Amino acid sequence: MRMTSKERVLRTLAHESPDRVPINYSANAGIDRKLKAHYGLREDDGEGLARVLGVDFRSVGAPHIGPKLHPDFPERGVYSSDWGMRTRWIEHGTGGYWDFCEFPLKDADLETIKNWPMPHPDHYDYSRILEDCERHKDFAIVAGGAGLGDILNSTGMVFGVERTLMDLCMDEEGILHYLDRRLEITYEIQRRIFEAAKGRIDILWIGEDLGTQIAPIISLDLFRRHIRPRHQPYIDLAKKYGARVMVHTCGSSSWAYPDFIEMGVDGVDTLQPEATNMSPEYLKKHFGKPLAFCGCISTPCCRRSSTATIWRPRSRRCKISRKWRRALCRSTSICFRSLASACARGSCRSWRWRMPSACCRWRQATAMRILTSPAFTIRSAS
Repeated sequence: MRMTSKERVLRTLAHESPDRVPINYSANAGIDRKLKAHYGLREDDGEGLARVLGVDFRSVGAPHIGPKLHPDFPERGVYSSDWGMRTRWIEHGTGGYWDFCEFPLKDADLETIKNWPMPHPDHYDYSRILEDCERHKDFAIVAGGAGLGDILNSTGMVFGVERTLMDLCMDEEGILHYLDRRLEITYEIQRRIFEAAKGRIDILWIGEDLGTQIAPIISLDLFRRHIRPRHQPYIDLAKKYGARVMVHTCGSSSWAYPDFIEMGVDGVDTLQPEATNMSPEYLKKHFGKPLAFCGCISTPCCRRSSTATIWRPRSRRCKISRKWRRALCRSTSICFRSLASACARGSCRSWRWRMPSACCRWRQATAMRILTSPAFTIRSAS
């Protein structure tokens, strides 16, 4: 019997077999435009594209409607977010991207940090959240994002990475005040979103990048001192409203998973299999019962490898996960524009229509976020 998208995702997160692989999608602006053009959609028709691709997730949130708090600097091509993070457009051979720059609190004193302008929870529009949830009631409703609750990345975007790490190690008053003030605001915004949704949110997505490709970025002691206690309130909030929790963390991050389990995390995003202690074999052996994992299709590897090189390990990894009811899969990065939009189209078709006897061309699985049940076997194309 065909399931709704919500049923499909919740069964997968409950480690049960769905009728087909749940699919999510994320891509950079260049790929997104190409996909919409291919399907004859307007550039602003995100919902149309989601339906064409069979996406099972829908996000809800509250847009900022308050005053602009931080100036732009168009004369040097720099633009500021509501939180004061500055970005500049960087061109490359096939397009470009917005990169963080200038780091306005890099050399700031305590007074400047304490007076740094931040949005107020009253300056967000919560009025359409319930309507959005009702409109997408058959889909898995997600609140938050990979940056919600994030400490290292988001703070580094205004303090710079060097000062962020040094100040956290030294328990500097300024950065701790900044963190607690920002997280208090984002927590209250999220609380109001949950309240407005009236129990209709299925997943809270938070994040913290904890690993390089080969090792932790920070020590376990630092994680427990400054990150874990600041993430716990978000997890408790989600549980209060009956939602599951997915934590985004890149690279070699399994060293933190025992703490995630104790905190009440349900799933980890993303699983980057080439990183140290992140292979499906390792995760199944050490964390196969309490956690679900989202990832295993590494787009950086796809970009630098031949098709034949990619197929063999991917096929092996998915066969390992066949009977592992805790596994979820998706691409581990947003697709680069240099990869043709045909990859995204072919990948969605493979995952959506060819399961359970899928012959998924792994070189195509690069422009979307995918959740899958391990009950399916995914074989490389011959």
